[in-house]
Amino acid sequence: MPASTNSLRAKVKRFGVPTAAAASVLLGFTLIVGHTAHAAAHIGGLDAASPMDDQSVSSLVALDNAVEAVAARVTPAVVNVSVTARVNGQDGDSDDDDAQDNDGGNGNGHGNSIPPNSIPPEFRRFFGPMGPMGRGQNPQQIEHGIGSGIIISPDGYIVTNSHVVNDATQIKVTLNDRRVLPAKLIGVDKLNDLAVIKINATNLSTVAWGDSTKLRPGQTVLAFGSPFGYFQFSVTRGIVSALDRPNPYSNDPRRPGAFIQTDAAINPGNSGGPLVDARGELVGINTFIITNNGAFAGAGFAIPTQIVRASAESIIKSGAVHHGYLGISMNDVTPDNSTFFNLPDATGAIVSQVSPDSPASQAGLKRGDVLRELNGSKIKNGGALQVVVSQTAPGSDIKLGILRDGKPETLTVKVGEFKGEKQVAENSDGGSQKKGRLGVSVGDLNDDMRQQMNIPSQVHGAAVQSVRPASPADDAGLAPGDIIEEVNRKPVQSAEQFAESIRGVPDGKDVLLLVWSRGGSTYRVVHPAPSTDKGE
Repeated sequence: MPASTNSLRAKVKRFGVPTAAAASVLLGFTLIVGHTAHAAAHIGGLDAASPMDDQSVSSLVALDNAVEAVAARVTPAVVNVSVTARVNGQDGDSDDDDAQDNDGGNGNGHGNSIPPNSIPPEFRRFFGPMGPMGRGQNPQQIEHGIGSGIIISPDGYIVTNSHVVNDATQIKVTLNDRRVLPAKLIGVDKLNDLAVIKINATNLSTVAWGDSTKLRPGQTVLAFGSPFGYFQFSVTRGIVSALDRPNPYSNDPRRPGAFIQTDAAINPGNSGGPLVDARGELVGINTFIITNNGAFAGAGFAIPTQIVRASAESIIKSGAVHHGYLGISMNDVTPDNSTFFNLPDATGAIVSQVSPDSPASQAGLKRGDVLRELNGSKIKNGGALQVVVSQTAPGSDIKLGILRDGKPETLTVKVGEFKGEKQVAENSDGGSQKKGRLGVSVGDLNDDMRQQMNIPSQVHGAAVQSVRPASPADDAGLAPGDIIEEVNRKPVQSAEQFAESIRGVPDGKDVLLLVWSRGGSTYRVVHPAPSTDKGE
């Protein structure tokens, strides 16, 4: 007999009991168990071996049936979004998740020049460094990511998060019937972390728009998506935990809040998926979670459809979203500060700063003014005002009811256009995701960028935000974070001026760029692709 078997037998003998004693113990155990089971079976007069009938659990069965019906209705419109992107290699951190921890951030990012815990996930690129401020020193590499989306039209328009498709070189969509189709980027709304992509298909299942303004805490909601990228077309159930959650993005207070908080499980890979109400109507787009470990912790957040619908319709119509802005910083009115402004209640927003030459400044708004009404409607707080102004068309007039030193006044403000994250020719041209003739997207050079990247005050121009792989710009060595100072020996001061200069270059002509990069300026010759659009 093998040694192992002998050893086992020895242990059995050591702890053995006489046969009669063993029988007595077993019999006693049987009697006790039998008596307990017999008693339990008759508690309440119910037979434990028989399932409860539908009438006894009718409410639960009805709830299950309702949830099943909603899931069956919505799931065919949910898609899996697979993205290939070119990123700067920085370190080994390759979390493809959407998590934000209680310190203000964790999850999506790779290393960059900004402390990772100070940046929430949507500002840490889904595949790598954050825009022009996340520029790495290592060569670019190809990475892959998974997100979710929802079909909003039978002809193939899909809404997802902009951080899901950032810097994408290829986008593929998996439908509920398992078809895999290429998608093209129609446009992005970086301010609200939204994007619209499109596939060539017809007669697709869609989900109806809901009204997120009618949501109330405690209502049932369902979250759909592809958690962790592997479990496609999953659904979770929860409630609306809270509404109008403020903007958590500490590095950009201009971003609107108004997030829906839910305890319906949202995990990495759910970004861009739908949040629907009990009617199966779209009330939000899942966008981030707050967690200590990168996985679901009961606090998921969705962009409400009052924002999503306006953004998506604008992108589909014109390929872009033009956000309004006033040029002010605000603090919410609270019971503590309201007494210092002689306010009757704790609603509204207090102007803490007015930007020079801004629409607010031109209209006469001053620090210390209390914003109480917008076009006759009461202003709940600063976040609510941000949402409304952001959705207001630039150039429109709005009327602000204010209290100045306790006295009511009405000011008319012509809304300006938000250009803090402006990108020229962001739209794609076909399935290859082209970005104009040079293959580069640029934005205005702002003070935050100067500080983060140590750009000297004498350097002016357009900031490179992304470069399409294998494009003329890529061949010339341009990279995110470079500053284009001149085009063909002529200075450029903004992204729009750069784009106009490139539009004026005839087909077949090279372009000479003066580029500030890594502390010095050099001239670069770029060979533009043939003109197919009016992008850069």
